[in-house]
Amino acid sequence: MAKVFFKRYGLTLLGVLLGALGGFLYWRFVGCASGTCPITSSPLYSSLWGAAMGGLLLSMFIPKNKRD
Repeated sequence: MAKVFFKRYGLTLLGVLLGALGGFLYWRFVGCASGTCPITSSPLYSSLWGAAMGGLLLSMFIPKNKRD
């Protein structure tokens, strides 16, 4: 069961993990100096936004026959 799940959604999960890491690193090294930026002022929001973007980005590369 888990093998089928990871075979089907593994690329998307990898994108979510890499995106969350990228979002956190963006908050850590670039961030928002004033604290008024809605996304980059918090490590949680920055990581969640990065996870969503990473998951969406890498899910585009799943072959069409694996989506069904």
